[in-house]
Formats: sequence, C-alpha cells, structure tokens
Amino acid sequence: MQNFMTKGKSELSMIMNSHQSKLSTALFALLLILTAQVFADSRTQAKRMHDRLTGVAPSPAVLNSMEALLDTGNSADAVEAAYIAMNNKHFYNATLVNLITPWTNEARAVFPEDMDTEGTLNDYTATVIGAIRDEIDFRRILYDDILYVGAVGGLPAYSYSSNAHYQVLEATGADMGDPGVLIPVAQSANTGGVLTSADTAGVITTRAAAKAFFVDGTNRAMFRFTVLNHLCQDLEQLKDVTLPADRIRQDVSRSPGGDSRIFMNACIGCHTGMDPMTQAFAYYDYDKTANRLKFENGVVQQKNLINADNFKPGYIVTNNNWLNYWRQGNNSLLGWDTSLPGSGGGSGAASAMARELAHSEQFARCQVEKVFQAVCLRPAGNTADRSAVNNILANFKLPFKKSTGYELKRVFAETAVYCKGP
Repeated sequence: MQNFMTKGKSELSMIMNSHQSKLSTALFALLLILTAQVFADSRTQAKRMHDRLTGVAPSPAVLNSMEALLDTGNSADAVEAAYIAMNNKHFYNATLVNLITPWTNEARAVFPEDMDTEGTLNDYTATVIGAIRDEIDFRRILYDDILYVGAVGGLPAYSYSSNAHYQVLEATGADMGDPGVLIPVAQSANTGGVLTSADTAGVITTRAAAKAFFVDGTNRAMFRFTVLNHLCQDLEQLKDVTLPADRIRQDVSRSPGGDSRIFMNACIGCHTGMDPMTQAFAYYDYDKTANRLKFENGVVQQKNLINADNFKPGYIVTNNNWLNYWRQGNNSLLGWDTSLPGSGGGSGAASAMARELAHSEQFARCQVEKVFQAVCLRPAGNTADRSAVNNILANFKLPFKKSTGYELKRVFAETAVYCKGP
C-alpha cells in the first residue's frame, strides 16, 4: 500500500512538473510575443505606418525605403517615411474619403443614406482632399473661393445641381493624389452664376454641404455642423447662459411648454451664441427643385423669419450682419484671432464669419485631434498622447513644405510617426 502511494505521488509529481514545464514554455513564448510587440523593429514600424495611413500593405520597394529612413533614427527622416506612404493612392481614395465623408451629412455617416444615388465622393470631400494633397493653408477650406474637380477623360462636367461628375470620378478609381486627376478651380466660376467670389465660403457653399445643411430648417444646421465638424465642439458643450439674448430670433419660444425656466437655463445658452453667428447665412437656402444652393444677395430667405408668433418681441433678421458673442465668456477659450478685422463681427459667411471660425485656435486643434483618432485608432487619452497632440499642433501652424503653414498632410505624417510604436 505504501509503495502504491509512493508511486502515485511520484507520477503526480511528474505530471505536475510536465504541466509546469509546458506552462513555463507558453509563458516564455507569450513574453517573446509581447516583447516583439513593444519593441518593434524599423521594418515592422514602417509597415504599421503604411497600414495606418493607407489601409493597404506596402510594396517591398516602398517598405524598404521607409525602413531605411526609420533606421537613421532621425525624426525628419521618419516624417519623410510617412510622406512616402502617403504617395499611395489609397491614402486619398480611401483614408481621406472615409475621414471626410461624415462631415458632409447630418448622420455623420461614412456611408450616407443617399450613397446609392449620390456616392460618397462629392464636391465637399474632393475639395478637402485636394487641399490636403496640395498642402495649402487648411483654414481656407471654410472661406476661400476654392473647389476641386476631376480632370479625367470621360467625366460629366461639374454641375451645381448634380453629383454625377464625382460619382463617375469615384467609379474610375483614379488616383486623387495625382495633381492631374483632381485640380483646383474657382468655385464661383462653376456655380452657374449663383455665387460670385464674394459669396463663396469654401466647403460651406459646395453643393454637398448645401444639400445636407441648408435644406429646410433655419440654417442653424449649417452653423451647428460646421462647428461640430471643424471645431470638434457641439452646441451643448458651448452653452453659455450669461451672454446677451438680444439676437435670438422670434421662432424660439421664451417659455417652452409654458415654463420660462427651460429657456433661461437651457435654450438661451445655445441660441445666444448661435443665432447672431448664423445670421451670416441669411441670404442662403437650398432649392430642392433645382437640386442646388440658392443665394440672393441682399434678400433674407423666408426660413429666417418663420414662426414669428412664437415670440413677437424676438429678433428679426433684416440682413446678413453677424456677431461673435463667444469672444467673451467661457467660449473665449476657443482662441479667437484678435488680429482679424471687425472685432468679432461683419457681413456674410464668405470672408467674414467662416474666417472667424477657421482662424480660431480650436479649429487647428480639432484637425489635429481628428487625424490622431484616424491614424492612431484611438483618441489622445494619456499624458504622452496629449503632449504629442500639442507638439503636432504647434508644428501644424508653422511652414513646412509650403510657406503658409497649416498643412494638414504634415499632421498625418507626424501622427503616423508617433503611433508607429517604440
């Protein structure tokens, strides 16, 4: 009996030792994998950068070139490696399209509801893609007389009432990173006489933006989604109940549901800032019959005057003069450019109100944060990430390939370098 028990203990010990050996081997293998992930070599980092920027694997030649640049250990060479990756057409045709398309519809969807009839590429997305590729001052996308159109043979002509031009361009799969495929033109010269150069406001007055945000409503949607997409702030975050309420329109009830406290403690906080700014859009509308933006200089569109009986003493829009009350109070932290003429007020959207938004500190920070999310596949969530965002933001404002600064392509490059891993 004792021998049997001794033998049993011995076998049990052997089994346990065997399991421990296997467990130790598995743990060692896991440690090797984790170590390899934490301390990736230059080739692995180069591939990771290329994957994040383009969504496709690099060719051996491209990977070799990127690896060689990373091997130098020089930060400028690492950025140059990212630029090599961005020569791939999928950076423009896929990564940028997927990033920008949500800015063009209220659902903020990569695949909009009207994709079957409109496609995902339109004059808004194409213009932003072109601005990034050509490394122009990115702030111009909100206020300049700018538009990018296709220059590939067989395309329908650009139309201010149809998206067929971009649908066919998208279907060709042509490389939008090629300056011969997507070219800049004056937006005002391609609107069929609807707009002059003084009336255009970059992507705001593209057909795609008008169809999404000027249609119906009171034009507040255009303001809200411009702020949301390009300042990364929604109105709820910008609510300030301490500002003057003198520019809030008649259509806003001062006692919703019979309770004035709701207006004083909630509604007023958004409308005090939004309504005087949105007045810049007073002459714009979307003509659903003609499928294009409608603009009548000097004529306040009826949508700005609806529901006047909600509060008769409310503000009546008579022109397109706007004011930025957010230059004071909590939202002064958005970093308004005090060097701009007009001291936070002016006429129209084109060179005035839209420029006010684009030249804010928050506009620049928003672009960097969006790129960080897209390339790193996460928001900046720790001290190191936030420090990287601040450094990239500072560089974004400085001249790089061009003399103006605010080149968003540089932001993609520097973000990819940061997120390539150690």
